[in-house]
Amino acid sequence: MIVNGILICAIVVSFVWYFYFKTKQLRTHLPIRKKWFAAKAAVCLGAFVFFFGINFLFIYQSSVTYAVTGLFVLLGGYFMYHNYKASKHYGQFVEEELTLNQ
Repeated sequence: MIVNGILICAIVVSFVWYFYFKTKQLRTHLPIRKKWFAAKAAVCLGAFVFFFGINFLFIYQSSVTYAVTGLFVLLGGYFMYHNYKASKHYGQFVEEELTLNQ
């Protein structure tokens, strides 16, 4: 039961961070910064799907659940990995873009 509580906290935190970065993305007008916030939001969305899949595995246990959970964990892991690399790439240019547009 304590694992379920930890996973629920991780799900809520990742969704809150997703909402935060998505809001920051919509409020900025600089193109590189917009892509940077979009990549960070996608990392949080991947974490949400990943933790949701693991939590689903602890709650229900059947063969269908294993297939769905595997899909969620793989997709969430892929989203986190790919968009983390994208956020690192765009993060290199954020300060430069800010200084050029001031």
